[in-house]
Amino acid sequence: MNLKLFLKGNRKERENQKYAPTQAFVDENGNALEWEFRPLDSKEMEQIREDNTMEVPVTGKPNMYRPKVNSKKLIEDMIIAATVVPDLFNVELQDSYGVSTPNELLHELVEVPGEYDDLGKFVQQMNGYSLDEKVKQAKN
Repeated sequence: MNLKLFLKGNRKERENQKYAPTQAFVDENGNALEWEFRPLDSKEMEQIREDNTMEVPVTGKPNMYRPKVNSKKLIEDMIIAATVVPDLFNVELQDSYGVSTPNELLHELVEVPGEYDDLGKFVQQMNGYSLDEKVKQAKN
């Protein structure tokens, strides 16, 4: 194998993607507004996962703990980290909805539960998570 193929200049760059997560905002032609999302890197994802993992006691085993991931919050944090447009950290945008965090703003902008779930799936898939495999594993 040629080591030069692995040099940074040969790596295929991942590009931002556009997706319209909600029908609540439309342009002058009635088309849903597209948002822009950036791919996360493995370090960012590791930090998001760590931030959303806690140690919980194992039932019936004193002083033993196991990790538990808050998957709802993990997906929310993934969406927030990946969102480029709109800027969920923009104070003026937050103020217009009467919220003070990007998390609250995200839920105000995408308030339809099915649209929010689809947005979560989109962000996961664009970051290399194959949801079909998870479904197959859960069924087996």
